[in-house]
Amino acid sequence: MKRILFIAIAVFSMVNGKWSTASAQTQKQKVNVSEVQAVATTKAENYAEITFDTLRHDFGKFSKNEPLVRCAFPFKNTGTAPLIIHQAFASCGCTVPTYTKEPIKPGEKGVIDVTYDGTDKFPGHFMKTITIRSNAVNEVVRLTIEGTME
Repeated sequence: MKRILFIAIAVFSMVNGKWSTASAQTQKQKVNVSEVQAVATTKAENYAEITFDTLRHDFGKFSKNEPLVRCAFPFKNTGTAPLIIHQAFASCGCTVPTYTKEPIKPGEKGVIDVTYDGTDKFPGHFMKTITIRSNAVNEVVRLTIEGTME
């Protein structure tokens, strides 16, 4: 008898708990539409966008006697908020990108300089990527350099 009473109480509390959970989940929450639209408008109006003239540079052929080559990737902030480059890193240690650490205002230009050092590398064709991370709407941009060291 005690067992039946205990089971009945346990089943009743489980069912009662599920009903209260279900009713809490079905209640709708009121949303102020004007607040949501204001936030969406603010986010859409204030953004940074990084636009490069080109995403690829070909060094062509160069001598292994002078294995250090450099190029520049100019870009412009075509957005409406300051552009901040968080990180620029290459696919290997032989390629070193440098960039401006200060925010780039809307409409202003900047440059990412890339140096490839082929010292002690085997001659031949190479292709390296440089990944740029920023606060722009296009958060990640990949630049490519290639060439042939003879």
